[in-house]
Amino acid sequence: MDTRFLDSFLIAAECGSLAEAARRMSITPTAMAQRIKALERELGVPLLVRSGRVVRLTEGGARLLDRARDFQRNLRDLKASVSADGLPGGLRIGTLRTTLSTVMPDLLEYIAQRYPLLDAKLEIAASHELFHQLGASKIDAALVVEPPFALAKSFTWRTLRVEPLVLLAPSHLAHEDHTTLLAREPFIRYDRRTWGGDLAERYLQQKRIRPQERFELDSPDGIRALVARGLGVALVPNCFRPETTPSNVALINLPRNRLARRLGLIWPTHSVYGRLFSEMSERFGTR
Repeated sequence: MDTRFLDSFLIAAECGSLAEAARRMSITPTAMAQRIKALERELGVPLLVRSGRVVRLTEGGARLLDRARDFQRNLRDLKASVSADGLPGGLRIGTLRTTLSTVMPDLLEYIAQRYPLLDAKLEIAASHELFHQLGASKIDAALVVEPPFALAKSFTWRTLRVEPLVLLAPSHLAHEDHTTLLAREPFIRYDRRTWGGDLAERYLQQKRIRPQERFELDSPDGIRALVARGLGVALVPNCFRPETTPSNVALINLPRNRLARRLGLIWPTHSVYGRLFSEMSERFGTR
């Protein structure tokens, strides 16, 4: 059996679309369909059925899904056991977009220097989405906001960076009281559905402030750009590199505030990459 056929099946099942699966694997939709057909012939059962532009699992496909994922993991473990450094290729790391210019470059540089033959692919999404992908074994680790719930012992967490909640405001308003600004100025909200965005909502509730909401979006960089245009104020974790903040935007510390976004690395406790993740956590983690 060609293991690429199993890989194609898993990606098609995940995407629900042969066209999207083909795009991710850098092959044509025709080639993707041929791989699925070849796998079906070899196993003797249909695995996917078309429904308009999407595909769904058959009963046989559903039975194969978990076993195929286990096979992928076992194959990677097998490759790791005979490789020079004990790590298989194809490392998959989930990350937030905001970490691409802060924490993630340090981690990738460490991988390149310590394990030069190890290739890695990044998956960018929100923390809660990456956590679900990790649970489904679609990624090997994730750089995310600390989950707002207790983690099972099957996962390991290490904090790498703590980002206190700050007020973003046009610089000409920086001298004013922060509670006055939050109550008076249009409020640009960091998406409250995200684990990081929930911090702003908790702060507003603690201070009993009802802001005049104008926009809501899941992008601290985008929010900062709107503040720079004088469109309002915002509460966000201080995830910015100092040199990237425009001179017309003030980052105002909040007095007596303990709310902060804790960024960290999370991975399955028995991951084949556990040694690498532990090394990076020891190198870049908070003390």
